Amino acid sequence: MTESPEILRYAAFTDRPTGGNPAGVVLDASGLDDEQMQRIAAEVDFAETAFVTGRDGDDYLLRYFSPIAEVPFCGHATVATAVAIAERSAPGPLRFRTPVGPIEIVTTPGDAGGAGDAGGGIIAAFTSVGTDLAEFDPLVLERVLGLLGLGAAALSAALPPRLAFAGNWHPVLVVDDAETFDGFTFDAGAVRAFMDEQGWPATITVLHPIESDAAEPRRFEARNLFPVGRITEDPATGSAAAAVGGYLRAIGVVEAPVRVVIEQGRHVGRPGELTVDIPVTGGITVSGGATLIPTRADLRG
Repeated sequence: MTESPEILRYAAFTDRPTGGNPAGVVLDASGLDDEQMQRIAAEVDFAETAFVTGRDGDDYLLRYFSPIAEVPFCGHATVATAVAIAERSAPGPLRFRTPVGPIEIVTTPGDAGGAGDAGGGIIAAFTSVGTDLAEFDPLVLERVLGLLGLGAAALSAALPPRLAFAGNWHPVLVVDDAETFDGFTFDAGAVRAFMDEQGWPATITVLHPIESDAAEPRRFEARNLFPVGRITEDPATGSAAAAVGGYLRAIGVVEAPVRVVIEQGRHVGRPGELTVDIPVTGGITVSGGATLIPTRADLRG
């Protein structure tokens, strides 16, 4: 009988086990088939679990499963996996081969700091595949707004709704009013059914600009809708942060190269921060720390 692989649990984009976005990580999944990986992801019951299915030279082969299906790419699980590997070897560059293509990762020792920091641990920065942007079909946009109980007037005039790609397609809606941003609600089942109908494998991103000092990086807060199992909103979404970086560059509201910071997770009690570096061209770099979530056995010592 094949020995069961070790399943690690990390919280990404935070320095606290109770913050950020939890991800499962299996560093040796070479003996697992699709059905076994799907079963493990369902048992872990986080938004995604990452599986290192092998090595090809220096490249790590990586796949991602939500509790209900395989997904093409997951940013927070990528960060968690990179930190887990670096903790067991040494910080440095990594290369993951994923279903959306090669992803370059750089891990470095972190400095104690904000919620997206590793609290002095390891910081992982991944660079997404190339970005793309598309306009909404008007009827699709109308249905999305209806599912969230929002009118067209709630959308920002300066930051128009778009479909943004950086490995996954993410609908991006920007709401200027803080009360509207905090207050919208949705039926998780209806949103899940609509996302499946549209072929959106990741999240619907609702973004809110935060006033910040001109000397600081521009800041946004995000709510990423991801109804799957017991989850309704994703606490920290690296793939969506990359898509938002491409979106901001494409619509011309930032002058690249530039850094922005995305706060996420407050609405589900797991606050975190994602640092997004937007170059003039090419993929978007998203960085943050990750911390191991202790198991009951760990706590027992």
